[in-house]
Parts: sequence; C-alpha cells; structure tokens
Amino acid sequence: MNISYKWLTQFIDLEQSPAELDHILTSTGLEVDSIETVEAVPGGLAGVVIGTVLTCQRHPDADKLSITTVDVGGEQPLNIVCGAPNVAAGQRVVVATVGATLYPTNGAGTPAEPLQIKKAKIRGAASEGMICAEDEIGLGQSHAGIMVLTTDVPNGTPAARYFQLEADHRIEIGLTPNRADAASHLGVARDLRAVLGKPVKWPSAEAFQVHSTDFTLDVRVEDTEACPRYTGLTINDLTVKESPDWLKKRLLSIGLTPINNVVDVTNYVLHGLGQPMHAFDADAITSGAVVVKTLPAGTPFVTLDGTERKLTATDLMICNGDGTEGMCIGGVFGGKTSGVSEKTTRIFLECAYFSPASIRKTAQHHGLKTDASFRYERGTDPNMPPFALKYAALLIQEVAGGHVSSDIVDLYPNPIQDFRVAVSYKNIDRLIGIKIDYERVHEILHALDIQTVDLTENGFTALVPPYRVDVTREADVVEEILRIYGLDNVPLSDHLAADTLSDFPVVDANQLQARVGQLLAANGFVETMSLSMTRPAYHDALRPSLPLADVRLLNPLSEELSVMRQSLLFSVLDALVYNLNRRQRDLKLFEFGTTYGHQPATEGKAGKYVENPRLALALVGDQTAETWQHKAQSIGFHDLTAIVKQILSVLRVQPTGQQPADSTVFQYGLTYTLNQKPIVTFGLVQPKLAKLADTKQPVYYADFDWKALLKQYRAALAYTEVPRFPDVRRDLSLVIDKSVTFEQIDRLAKQTERKLLQRLTVFDVFEGPQLGTDKKAYAVSFTLQDPTQTLTDTVIDKTMQRLITAFERDLGATIRK
Repeated sequence: MNISYKWLTQFIDLEQSPAELDHILTSTGLEVDSIETVEAVPGGLAGVVIGTVLTCQRHPDADKLSITTVDVGGEQPLNIVCGAPNVAAGQRVVVATVGATLYPTNGAGTPAEPLQIKKAKIRGAASEGMICAEDEIGLGQSHAGIMVLTTDVPNGTPAARYFQLEADHRIEIGLTPNRADAASHLGVARDLRAVLGKPVKWPSAEAFQVHSTDFTLDVRVEDTEACPRYTGLTINDLTVKESPDWLKKRLLSIGLTPINNVVDVTNYVLHGLGQPMHAFDADAITSGAVVVKTLPAGTPFVTLDGTERKLTATDLMICNGDGTEGMCIGGVFGGKTSGVSEKTTRIFLECAYFSPASIRKTAQHHGLKTDASFRYERGTDPNMPPFALKYAALLIQEVAGGHVSSDIVDLYPNPIQDFRVAVSYKNIDRLIGIKIDYERVHEILHALDIQTVDLTENGFTALVPPYRVDVTREADVVEEILRIYGLDNVPLSDHLAADTLSDFPVVDANQLQARVGQLLAANGFVETMSLSMTRPAYHDALRPSLPLADVRLLNPLSEELSVMRQSLLFSVLDALVYNLNRRQRDLKLFEFGTTYGHQPATEGKAGKYVENPRLALALVGDQTAETWQHKAQSIGFHDLTAIVKQILSVLRVQPTGQQPADSTVFQYGLTYTLNQKPIVTFGLVQPKLAKLADTKQPVYYADFDWKALLKQYRAALAYTEVPRFPDVRRDLSLVIDKSVTFEQIDRLAKQTERKLLQRLTVFDVFEGPQLGTDKKAYAVSFTLQDPTQTLTDTVIDKTMQRLITAFERDLGATIRK
C-alpha cells in the first residue's frame, strides 16, 4: 500500500521527516518497505531559483540577444546572456543556475532532451546561467518569452518552493491482512495520532447541501446480510473531463493513473478515507430504480475491462430496474454499460458497506483484485459511508460542476454496534510483562478510538469501533496498548538472560533467503514467482515420487489450475518454456516457493495438510557463449553441482551422504543427505517430463528442502586451527561391479578410517572390454592427515591396507595396478 507524505500531512501535522516516519510506523506494526522520492516535475527544479534582473542591455554582436545581470541571492549577481524578446531590467524571473539540469517540453507538450546548464561564452559574452521560459522548466508549452513573475519572495528562493512543486515521498507500507483500518491516509494518521499525540484533521463536509430533489431514484437492498448498509445520491449537470492538476498529482504520488475528474474523486476518497465508492452514469439507470441483489448462477455480465464473466448465485450485484440487468459487481468491479464517460452529465454516486466474506468469495471466484475489493474483503468502516458520500459530492461539484439532485438514501436496517471486550489490569500487566500506568493505558486506547467504560479497580470494558475488525479479544486490546506504548520501552526480562538470547540465530529466514538470492543473481540466475496452483496432469507424471495426496481447490479458476503444487519442478519448467518461446536461449532460473500436500489419516493420527518451503533451480542452454576463440559450452551436470555446493556453503551445511536421485524425475543425478535425510536433489530432468512442459531441451534441475536447511543453519561459526602438519595423498584404482556406487565407497572408507581420512574424491571412471561387461574402475584419491604429528610411511601404508581390505571384503573390489 502506498502513502503520500504530503497527502498524509493533510490529515495530521507532521514535523518528522519521511525517514523518521519510517521508524515510527514500523515500530507500531505498519512496516515500511520502501520510501521513494516523487518529483512533481522531472528533475524537481533542482538548481532553479527566483531572481531579479538588475540590468539589461543589447549584445553588441547579436541583435536578438541581451546581456543581463541577475541577482539570485548570491554574493555577486550573475552575468546571463538571454535571447528572449521580453527580458527587461526590474523583472522577477526564473533562473537556472550553473549545474542545474532542465527537462524542457517541446511544442506538443512531450519531453525533449535534458539540458544541463554550464558556464559559456555566447558571441564573446560570458553567461553564468539561463533565464527560463515555462516550457524550459516543464511547466507549460509556451516559448514566446521568459516567465515574468509578480512576487516579492527573496531572491534565491527555490523555484520548486515558489511554484509549490517540492518533491513528495511515496511511502510503501507492507500492510498485514488484519490491519484493514490502516489501508488509507486517514488510517495511518490515526496510528500516528496515538503515537505523536497530535489530532487528526478530518476533511470538512459542512458545505454539503441538497440543491434539489428533481432526480430521485428508488433504491432497494434485497440481501441485507451481504450489504448491511447502502447509501447513495444523484448529481446533475456535471461535466466529465480531465482532472485539475492538484487531483492528478495526488493520485500520481501514490502510483495511480488519473482517468477523469469523477472517477478520480472516487479514487481520491478511497485512498484518503479508506472508503470505496462507485459512480454510475445515471442515464444507464433507465428504470429509475437501483436494486442490490444476487442474480441466477450463469448470468453473463460484461465488466469495465470488456470481459464477459459468468456470475455465481452468491455474487452481489447492483442492478437496474427490476433487478434482471446487472450494472456492477458490488464492491468488486463496475460494468461496461454503466460506467462514467465524457458523455455523462448526471451520476448516481454509491457508497456502501459490504460483507467481507461476500466480497472475498466473489473476488476470488472471478480472479479480480481491485483497490475496492482489497478493502471490502478485509473490512471497512460501516459508519463512514454518509460522510464519505457528502465529501465526495462536494469534491465532484468542485472539479466537475453540477448540483446534488436528490436526498441521501441511507439503507441501514441493522446498525453494527461497537464490540465490547472485557479487559483486566492484571492481564495487561501479565501479557506485557511490565506495569504501565493505567492512565496511560486509557490515553492510548482513546487515541485509537477505543473507548473505555464500566471502569473498576480491576479493569474496564473496551468499546471497539466496527472498523477495527482485528480487535475482538482481550489479548488484541493489550496488543494495541503495547504497540503504541512501544516494544522498545519494555525492558528485557530478568528471566531472559543474554546466554538464552544467544541461542537464537542472528540471521533470520528472510535474510538467509536474500543472501542465497544474491548469490544466485551474482551467478547469472533470475528469480521467478509462479502460482501455487498447477495442472493435475503434472502430478500424474510425478506420482510415484509424490509422498502426499493432492490438495484440490473447491472453486478452481480452471481445471488447469485445480490442485496445489507438490513440487516446484513444473513451476520453473513452465517459466523456462515461456522464455524459450521468446527466443531466450540460455536461462538460469530460481524460485523460492511452497509446496502443498495432504497426509491422510492413519490409525491413531488425524489427517493433516502439509506446507513445505522449497528452493528450485533450473538451467538450460549454454554456460559460455561462442567466441572466435572457442565454441559455446553447454550447461552440464557439474555446472549445477558447483552452484548446489555454493548454496550449501552459504548455509553452512555439509552433507553427510549422497545417493542416486529418484529416476522418476531425473535421468541421472544425486541426492545429498544430512543425517540420512535428503536436503537437496539435483540432476538432468527426465526428457518425458520436459516434453510434458513443451520443451525438448535438456533441463538441469535442483530441488532444496529449504525448511530442513534453515534448521541446520548456525549463525555462530566454529573455527579450527590451521593444520600444523602436512596432509598426504594416495590414489587407488578400484575395479568393482557396475552396481556399486561411489556413495558406498565413500561410506565404507569413512567407517573404516575415521581418524586420518580427511576426504576422498573420484578423479576418473573407466569402463572397457578389458574389465568385463559388468565391471567399472573408479580412480579415487584419498587425503590423509594427523593433526598431532607428521604421518610416516608405515602409518600411511597400514591405513591404505585397511581400506583395501575393506573394499575387497565388503564391495568385492580388486585393486587395478
């Protein structure tokens, strides 16, 4: 959710900078993800100031140029050569000083090439700046002459301040689903009121009045459970056109695109007050009546985006006349035929409170996520519609003209009351861990619009307003007290000693994920994010390797997306194919995602749903491009192995074993294990699986058990002394049956020699007729080292003989000499 700093100051006076607000908001639970500077004009008019022309005389060598001296508030006036015909002494002008970069517009109002102001000599005369026309600073299209101002501001005043074009700041808040009350500038201001102790400045709607009742509509609500409150009014004789600059700038400051003055007002109210609204072209309401109801399942309805959708029997619709013709999916998306256009001269303005459950179900079924549904499905304020309606009507009249032509219709048969929560002082102290002055407790709650009544020496009753849908229990009330009081103000408990805290990892899961993501990006990988739903056919192909039952969706968007994925394989395969089809040949992708499955009930154990976080890698194409020196080198198994080992190194995990990868998924590959549990499986994907995703190219894939890896991570590094004594390498060539794996050799060697054997590696594998059809030879390197002394030949020979004996006895190996 985006918040404009300047817009926020309309609701509460702020002395804090955007950076200071970052800390305040995050500490109260409104986590700030980013702060971005939003310039009102390109460049923000940096280096452009207001000045006074002191002298002006014709250039001796150019008839159309003038030599001026301009006071811009510095120690000395600037000498500026100007070509404008209207420049004269005594004028107040806009001056771009040396070093400023201008972003002019051309005659059509479109951006031209940026212009950097430098010291120059023009026809022999020094020029230390530029006196600007309006098109040269992006404030208009006229180039007939310089801008001449009527002002008494001091010389040197920044032009951005003079024109009220100072940069804004867009604050992105990672709003948690429970904080629907904060999904607006007003909502954020309410939290700041509680922290800063400053009042919220509500916009005024006192000037609202009904001018006539000559266009009154009959409004009925048939489903009061899905629509507990519905308000509306009509406005006649308005003009739909482009919004004024102030309104467009407000919307642009939070990343919205202005549409027209009427629609922009509804968006302005939505993001200002948190109240969604909708404006209908009143001429589309041909029957003179508006009915809020559901329509039969399967009824077609064309939304504003031109898409025809089939309604369900639970979709709440705003209907025309007798209720058979839908005009809008209530609280979600408007209709094609009833939307406001440039031809609209009168509107019906709707403002309602819809049931969150109803909106959530409709939005999910149709796959629609709008700013309105985002708020409605989380819960809005049922007491807001009348005020928001009046406020919006005043704004529409300000920017579009017209007059209110009906009384306000307000259908609210069963008013929603404040929620009552019993709170004891004892539990406040117990849950927070310290005793907070009870006067401060009441002060915090009142600042959050939570009134306290029925006060006793033991506690009170909290009256929670309906818009605080997240506060329903005593613990919720205590949480509100604590987040405003400040977690930083709660001292560390004596029971939580420093050595206890040290047991917790310093780096959290998000930081580790970011660290691995940075490693992969540095190695040329690109992150993907895919849907958690997938095709049942993909699971059928993987079935032998899937340990859990599928989780099927109750209301899938389509059969192609009807089950929750149990593997990330096809998620990254689909992403690969999408890019391959667009001529992206060499690809390295990774994805952090969750897999889902159902573990059926067994004797003594209930069934349960299982979620597993995973990390997937996928590679296809060439590792190195072709050059005049060498041919392109295709990505291979060892390239993938190197990346896998880098990731495990970053996570400080050392596998204790390995085994062949599951042949259902991999043509060949390995599974690294830790304490006999798989942590990563990687290799070449079976061609039939790649073909199912519509590619014939070899795909290398790795699947990490992210949850298991996080459990093994240790923030504290263990250091060992650099060995004082040298290591020794000995090589053996073992002729063994083809069925014997290197994993068996590795395990047996480490069981046989635990003290001196540091590592063993394969440096060659040979098969040939001289060995026999069922034999192969492994060339294995053994590294031996004793941390306490230099190894002698006698010790080395005895160690190698023990290993040879074990290989011959347990694996049937012979030593190839």
